[in-house]
Amino acid sequence: MGSTDAEALIRQHLIDPEVCIRCNTCEDTCPIDAISHDDRNYVVDPNICNGCNACLPPCPTGSIDNWRTVSKSAAYSVLEQFSWDELPEQQPLTAGDGVAADTIEPPPQHNAALSITSSSAPWSAAEPSLHLYDIKQPLLATVAGNYRLTDTDAESDVRHIVLDFGQAHFPVLEGQSIGIIPPGTDDAGRPHYLRLYSVASPRNGERPGYNNLSLTVKRVVLDHDGKSVRGVASNYLCDLQKGDTVQVTGPFGAHYLMPNHSGSNIIMICTGTGAAPMRAMTEYRRRLMAQGTPVEGKLMLFFGARKPGELPYFGPLRKLPQSFIDIHLAFSRADNEPKTYVQDQLRASSLAVAELLNADTYIYICGVKGMEAGVMDALRTICEGAGMVWADLHQKMLVEGRFHVETY
Repeated sequence: MGSTDAEALIRQHLIDPEVCIRCNTCEDTCPIDAISHDDRNYVVDPNICNGCNACLPPCPTGSIDNWRTVSKSAAYSVLEQFSWDELPEQQPLTAGDGVAADTIEPPPQHNAALSITSSSAPWSAAEPSLHLYDIKQPLLATVAGNYRLTDTDAESDVRHIVLDFGQAHFPVLEGQSIGIIPPGTDDAGRPHYLRLYSVASPRNGERPGYNNLSLTVKRVVLDHDGKSVRGVASNYLCDLQKGDTVQVTGPFGAHYLMPNHSGSNIIMICTGTGAAPMRAMTEYRRRLMAQGTPVEGKLMLFFGARKPGELPYFGPLRKLPQSFIDIHLAFSRADNEPKTYVQDQLRASSLAVAELLNADTYIYICGVKGMEAGVMDALRTICEGAGMVWADLHQKMLVEGRFHVETY
């Protein structure tokens, strides 16, 4: 059959259910609502997807970056994708099957005016290692320590967990994440899917010279509606004892990385366990300066929690000199104090923030998703007061890899 009669092939966009952590980033990012989910899988509708790739950069695991060449009429339906526990193999296609194997129909291009919704990595960031271990071949790590960070009488139980990798090669950079596979199965009898946790230690480990890293984990006992629930992965991690072993995948994350050039300023905005990547970046710079390496860039931290006793790393933060980092804490339920959020502290420091926004500055936001809108409004207000247009600056920072958001 000639190519004019044969059916065209398409590159169908698929999401790997074994790697996906169900963070909803892809569905939030997709500008045409081609991505949806049920209680198990995230899927891409081949009848809607236009190949714009807007969903690729924000995905923290790379599960979104999968493709299969299929004939148009044999594209995997949404219903099929919902039933998968793993991606299907690429099937051979031949002209004998009535398919023109030498012609692949490209997806239509999206509107070139579509705004960028995620940032690339900073130009000076170190090259990250990615996907060294997966759910089929995880790495076994040993718990070297599990320490409570919040006060014993605080409602939030937040833990600092140190994992040791022995002789295994598992390099990570500040801003990267690892996957944790909880043991056991879900209500349907299938293995739990992995959960992602940001690394809280610098690239040379929680303890320099040791092959380890740390995580900041909050024990989940309530859902978003305030109903009692037991978070599978968080409770598993928080209950681990020294010497226990954990299945780890990753590393993940090719964009949310810190700049390496010494003149770069970093504004860090976080709540709760969103402090993990900020701690990694801050500690890396602190170690550089301690060993005599010049670092010209400034650090600003806006960190929010309900009360001082519920703020992870509160004690160590207070010991850092202001000449090294400018810290602004926000407490929404502190005794005898008005409610204050990170966006309020941003506005209160508008002059210093505006000065950095006019310079070689990188912004990192991490924490609960509800904080994002308030932070963006505060940055818009700060820019207006300084004669800048936040929409234009935001777009410029995205293009240059200087604006990064991870919310959950």
